[in-house]
Amino acid sequence: MLPKNGAKYLYQNKDLFFVFVKNMFSMKNRILIILALIVTSLFFAQVIGTSKQDVKKIPKDSITKKNTTQENVVETDSTVAFKGKFKLYKKGAHASFYANRFHGHRTASGKIYDKNKLTAAHKSFPFGTKVRVTNEANGKSVVVEVIDRGPFVRGREIDLSRKAFYTIASSSGMGYIKVTLEVLQK
Repeated sequence: MLPKNGAKYLYQNKDLFFVFVKNMFSMKNRILIILALIVTSLFFAQVIGTSKQDVKKIPKDSITKKNTTQENVVETDSTVAFKGKFKLYKKGAHASFYANRFHGHRTASGKIYDKNKLTAAHKSFPFGTKVRVTNEANGKSVVVEVIDRGPFVRGREIDLSRKAFYTIASSSGMGYIKVTLEVLQK
């Protein structure tokens, strides 16, 4: 407790005052750390507890497989055959490939971009559209799925994933190529 003339007492004993303030802040920090640990542990306890409660045991006999057919794609070994016709969209379009820094990032469609899959970005095609991209220089082609928006470079029509680009490119030193774009019609 401070005497009646507290300000004069604090001024004369300022070293004691600073030690008190220093100890008070360290105590405050300790309390905050303890509170943060309690809140974090409660959060994880709730997350772990709900995930265990949501699991339902289903007897093996009740699991049935539904017969599902894909209308657009028939897969045989490693070759994919598409049902439908490809309609010419544009000749002489410029195609480039995504930079490696986007690998693993979420795209505009919500899917994660994987540079090792056959995907593409286009400014206006709906997500999920299958596009056959043909290199005009060597005739090689690849079918990609549109999962993102772009490219945002003037003069570029489509951005291909790294795998799709190098599947049709003549050499690995190229950064963009002239292509023909054809859209799969159902």
